[in-house]
Amino acid sequence: MKVTMLEVAKQANVSKSTVSQYINKRYEYMSPDTRKRIEQAIEELDYVPNSIAKSLKQKKTKTIGVIVANILHEFSTEIIRSVGNECDKNEYHIFVCNADDDPKKERGYIDNLLARQVDGLIIIPTDGNGTYYSDLYKRKVPIVFLDRKTTTTSYPTIVLDNEETARLAVERIVHEGKKKVAVVGTSLDKYISPRIERIEGYKKALKHYGLKSEPSWVIAEERLKIQMELIKLWDSPGQKPDSFFAINDIALIELLYFVKKLKADVQEQLTIVAVDNSPFLDILQSKISIIHQPTRLMGVSAVELLMQMINTDSIEIEQPLKKFTPTISS
Repeated sequence: MKVTMLEVAKQANVSKSTVSQYINKRYEYMSPDTRKRIEQAIEELDYVPNSIAKSLKQKKTKTIGVIVANILHEFSTEIIRSVGNECDKNEYHIFVCNADDDPKKERGYIDNLLARQVDGLIIIPTDGNGTYYSDLYKRKVPIVFLDRKTTTTSYPTIVLDNEETARLAVERIVHEGKKKVAVVGTSLDKYISPRIERIEGYKKALKHYGLKSEPSWVIAEERLKIQMELIKLWDSPGQKPDSFFAINDIALIELLYFVKKLKADVQEQLTIVAVDNSPFLDILQSKISIIHQPTRLMGVSAVELLMQMINTDSIEIEQPLKKFTPTISS
């Protein structure tokens, strides 16, 4: 049979309210000896506190929802790990959901998580739920957005400095002595701010270094079409790129598959700079530089902001947009 709080109180020779205070970590007027007796009684009786009753009393469930737009991205898995580790420190549990860049699916997850009375949400947002985000803001639901900007609310948003990311990429390529820089990314059909900002940053960086911006050297397609567009570019007459900037890990994987099909001497001559690491880097001989996102710090910052909103019962944040700076390595 399930052990009750009253049985723990009798075992520890204290009142039921004292056990309740111990479980809720209110130790101010509790002697070390009392705490030790309650701890021993809980362990001996194998008592598990009623989390539902506890959450009703505290008006908190100690849970948050984490919704990623696409769990296939290395960035998403690293963020989940970072957020999970930081939530552990705050004694919070997380529910993880993958929206597959589908706004309908994302909205379903949000509704489900709120029905479970999570205390807040960390979301890598899709495109298409702007009006819904505004409704959630009016309802004062604590939310922190990660990686992607939205245009409809003042919710705090944590992003990478994507223009600086592109500048670092082009700068590294120029230092390698290359001047014909192509960029490879995933589709721009939806408003996904990192993709747009990195490609715009790439164009600005080319202009800064006095390099030509060839429209055909900008490839931004659905994953299944990226290699097809690369082949089309390579088979077309005229100059070919001597370097590539892959704006995310999915684009990099498709680029690597394409480059692997080229002659070995061409592979060796190409310079590639990519955002985010990839387990596929050993499939070709080309030199690759990686631009790293500070995912651990971004995840920690997201949890800190969300905890601030939850603990103060306020969704107002003084500086709602927080940018993090990338680093580059060979």
